[in-house]
Amino acid sequence: MHTNDTALRAQATLTDPRWAMIVARDASADGRFFYSVRTTGVYCRPSCASRSARPENVAFHATRADAEHAGYRPCKRCTPDQPPRTHQQAELVAALCRHIESAEQQPTLNELADRAGLSPHHLHRVFKTVTGVTPKAYAQAHRAQRVRQELAHSGSVTEAILDAGYASSSRFYEASAQVLGMTPTAYRAGGAATEIRFAIGSCSLGAILVAQSALGVCAILIGDDPELLARDLQDRFPKADLIGGDADFEHLVAQVVGFVEAPAIGLDLPLDLRGTAFQQRVWQALREIPAGCTASYTDIAQRIGSPASVRAVAQACGANPLAVAIPCHRVVRLDGGLSGYRWGVERKRELLSREAITPEKS
Repeated sequence: MHTNDTALRAQATLTDPRWAMIVARDASADGRFFYSVRTTGVYCRPSCASRSARPENVAFHATRADAEHAGYRPCKRCTPDQPPRTHQQAELVAALCRHIESAEQQPTLNELADRAGLSPHHLHRVFKTVTGVTPKAYAQAHRAQRVRQELAHSGSVTEAILDAGYASSSRFYEASAQVLGMTPTAYRAGGAATEIRFAIGSCSLGAILVAQSALGVCAILIGDDPELLARDLQDRFPKADLIGGDADFEHLVAQVVGFVEAPAIGLDLPLDLRGTAFQQRVWQALREIPAGCTASYTDIAQRIGSPASVRAVAQACGANPLAVAIPCHRVVRLDGGLSGYRWGVERKRELLSREAITPEKS
């Protein structure tokens, strides 16, 4: 009878889908359930790196409280009674982001590392893993956003630059094209005298507009009505000089259309990204989702170090001006269902279907 009981327990474990997650040490399953080991008296996370237990000795628990109520103590290796390491790192990086945003001068990597209690190399790696950008890039994006805000309210361009945290206006002007996509004076004037070339083509998903500034592609818009796409571009750059693309520009449009039709060919274009520091973090995280894969809004919020900002992540996805180049179509609900998509849920479904068939080669 004892042998039969052991075999039945083993069979029950082996046929439970959670067992495969334990065998794979799947970190994405952490927090969704816990498992205990009869012979050791401990309970663990699914990702625990301890030696694999025999299936007949394993039991599953929905919560830590359930495991402890059953008489098991937390594993000292994976510490399931503590927040997951990814959450701890996200909280640490979120605090550093707030410090960067409130600092008058851009903190150095060594200063941030001292504040975090980590080595500069380790802090640099953790920060980039969580946010998708380096501490320096994050600080630069935040200062760029402060400049945009100050230019709208300050009495002079110089005052706006200094209020945004730049040590001198000359240092800012050296990087102003990358920060604003134009000179500060032109930005303050609403993009006046800035040239943006564009053309409208067609693809299997409808009309497609591609626009490019001197820095790179600044808009890829998809819709049913070409006129509405052109109007959208005008609204985005109300005082810029919009110039119809020539024959050479048509090749760029063809390249984008080709990627829409066959995602496996890839799309390697310089991009002119204009958004808040938070939007930049979200968009960078989206660009790191491989073709053929999806992530939830919650996943993205955790990756950028703002686990409580799920709604803000969704808003940043909705503000994305570069369809397919910034793949917001790869973001889905937590249950895997398709959520709203700026260019239509059916287009989102079709893009994901094409990528699932022909994923990009890594």
